Amino acid sequence: MGSQSEIVFSEAEIGNLLNKFGLVHWYLENGWIRRKLNTDGWPVTLMLVNAIGFVCEAAYHHADLEVTWGRVIVKLKTHSAGGITAKDFEVADQIEKTVLWRPPAGSVCEGNPAKFVFHKG
Repeated sequence: MGSQSEIVFSEAEIGNLLNKFGLVHWYLENGWIRRKLNTDGWPVTLMLVNAIGFVCEAAYHHADLEVTWGRVIVKLKTHSAGGITAKDFEVADQIEKTVLWRPPAGSVCEGNPAKFVFHKG
């Protein structure tokens, strides 16, 4: 019998959980939760891939990535369970926190002035 983290969620539950986690730019498509992240060029794309890879390896739950010059599409599902599980939401949440982090207002760090990593409608 699978663990609690291996319970596969229905489409309705996935929509509710995306909202609960605040994953507003993630969506369900073809059995994966997905997120498209845009960058301002190849060097940032490579850094983004490495950051996502670090999060996934730390979680021991690995994303599928589609990588182009100025864009990365992240796809998550739990292969062993045959669908979307709690693992996918936890990893998606940590990816969001990691790759979209910017210094808060008043920080001693000024932050990158370029678009860097961003969401484009």
